[in-house]
Amino acid sequence: MEPSKIFTPCKIGNITLRNRTIRSAAFENMAYNNRPSKDLFDYHTAVARGGIGMTTVAYASVNRSGVSFKGQLWMREEIVPELKQLTDAIHAEGALASIQLGHCGNMTHWYTAGQMPVGASSGINLYSPTIVRKLKENEINDLVEDFGRAVEMVKRAGFDCVEIHAGHGYLISQFLSPYTNHRKDKFGGSLANRMRFMEMVIKKVKEVAGEDLAVVVKVNMHDGFKRGMQRNECLEVARKLEELKVDALVLTAGFVSKAPMEVMRGAMPLKTLAHYMDPLKFWWLKIGIRLFGRLLIPTVPFKEAYFLEDAKEFRKAVQMPLIYVGGIVSKEKMEEVLNEGFVAVQMARALVHDTDFVNKLKTGEITRSGCKHSNYCIGRMYSLEMKCHHCVENLPANLQKEIEKAENK
Repeated sequence: MEPSKIFTPCKIGNITLRNRTIRSAAFENMAYNNRPSKDLFDYHTAVARGGIGMTTVAYASVNRSGVSFKGQLWMREEIVPELKQLTDAIHAEGALASIQLGHCGNMTHWYTAGQMPVGASSGINLYSPTIVRKLKENEINDLVEDFGRAVEMVKRAGFDCVEIHAGHGYLISQFLSPYTNHRKDKFGGSLANRMRFMEMVIKKVKEVAGEDLAVVVKVNMHDGFKRGMQRNECLEVARKLEELKVDALVLTAGFVSKAPMEVMRGAMPLKTLAHYMDPLKFWWLKIGIRLFGRLLIPTVPFKEAYFLEDAKEFRKAVQMPLIYVGGIVSKEKMEEVLNEGFVAVQMARALVHDTDFVNKLKTGEITRSGCKHSNYCIGRMYSLEMKCHHCVENLPANLQKEIEKAENK
């Protein structure tokens, strides 16, 4: 009997993964004071030990102005040795190490970014909520250089791959989407203009990465609402990235500030979200969530491999390697995705539930994750480190009830 395709090696650019599984760049919220922590080290090392082909450290901002959480990595010289310790530990377990770079743009805050939040256009981001200032052209050029400097640090920190976040409504996505880009200059208007910032960033990243790093890009297949990017424009973005010769695309969808559950699917656990928020700092938001949470964050039904049908349209449109992400929890569905022509699969919640998930699939101990998508881990990650409810002692009764209700649907 031939081994499952899941456990065969695969190449992405100049790197070779031991198998076709990748821990996706789901936000860990473990970079306390914006630097690597023991929790971050232990988690990614455990995932590597658990059999993953490559694990991705999430959501690292290329500069201070892009930071939206105190538990988010901020790339700077002083953390390079700590990141090198992490990549050495991941490599010692037989896995490769990737890091996601981006900038949160209009979803930052004064107290995390150290300045007024900036974005493609001026306005108000109600999700944060915050007033946002439009980036000037010289600031855009400076940001491109910041991406380059961050990639240079990534190389010295021993990573094998860098993932550029161009989706989910963060800064590159804010330039791409007509919902957030109302500029009248060469960075706004036509899709070619809206792609200009992304193109500048990718060219700089490729230049600095050279032959040492694989370069993948996380990009939307649609924004998830009428005024955002739709599939036809997102297909053009994918073709442009293929033209720029990035090594692979991670296909995703959704816009955190407008359609957050399109990204993750299922119901946002509002009781959990409100419970862990600081009552002094976010009292107004806790009240808002209790009163209007379901209107602001509507449920999007979960189903396994929920992006697959959309992703297959992109598979037809480009020849480059594509990485599938979105609702992967079983061996059967992973094999189906790989048989559709995707080079690898990314996952997160299955690995939050059990860091040994991949090894257990390989040995036949299980064929499916025990994660039942209550999304407790998502609800708490905005305030505390991402963790599955079964790893938390003494959960309040109202949160336990919310989890049980979600899992029994």
